[in-house]
Amino acid sequence: MGNVYGYVRVSTREQNEDRQMVALNEAQVPEKNIYMDKQSGKDFNRPMYRQLLKKLREDDLLYIKSIDRLGRNYEEVLEQWRLLTKEKKIDIVVIDMPLLDTRRGKDLMGTFLSDIVLQVLSFVAENERKNIRQRQREGIDAAKNRGVQFGRPQVPLPDNFVQIYNRWVVGEIGGREAAELCGMPITSFYRKANKRREEHGYR
Repeated sequence: MGNVYGYVRVSTREQNEDRQMVALNEAQVPEKNIYMDKQSGKDFNRPMYRQLLKKLREDDLLYIKSIDRLGRNYEEVLEQWRLLTKEKKIDIVVIDMPLLDTRRGKDLMGTFLSDIVLQVLSFVAENERKNIRQRQREGIDAAKNRGVQFGRPQVPLPDNFVQIYNRWVVGEIGGREAAELCGMPITSFYRKANKRREEHGYR
């Protein structure tokens, strides 16, 4: 029996690792052997996970709370599982899914069942991630159709903008003077002026 490790991942939006830490403590994983990343699970380019990979040796045991804590990309989760169990030759325990405990069923049937469960769960995790993105897009589109404005609110144009704009268009004044007369940063004046030019021509 080698060393016992734990891996925790929370997205930066959640910022709450308590549930996973409690589960690993109950599994008696030494606190010094728990590695935690606070970032998305879209890929495995995470600093603490990379450190954990370097630490793991044959016959070590790795605990994770649930398969989506390992990652959310179906193909990459399967690839990492293969790397950990076949190349690193460690055992993995997914606490929320007792069938995903590689210490059990070392025979062909046990391995077969474990692989099926892993593939199904990984697919479900990735599919849910895609569904969330789709629901977000649909929600944004529906809100736009209702007239909801996204981003920073538009600052109203100064009352004298059109008058100053017309003087600038015909070359009576330069852009810097026009911006000062409007009380606007020069970049804002040019942006608004160019937008008006596109919409109205030289009017």
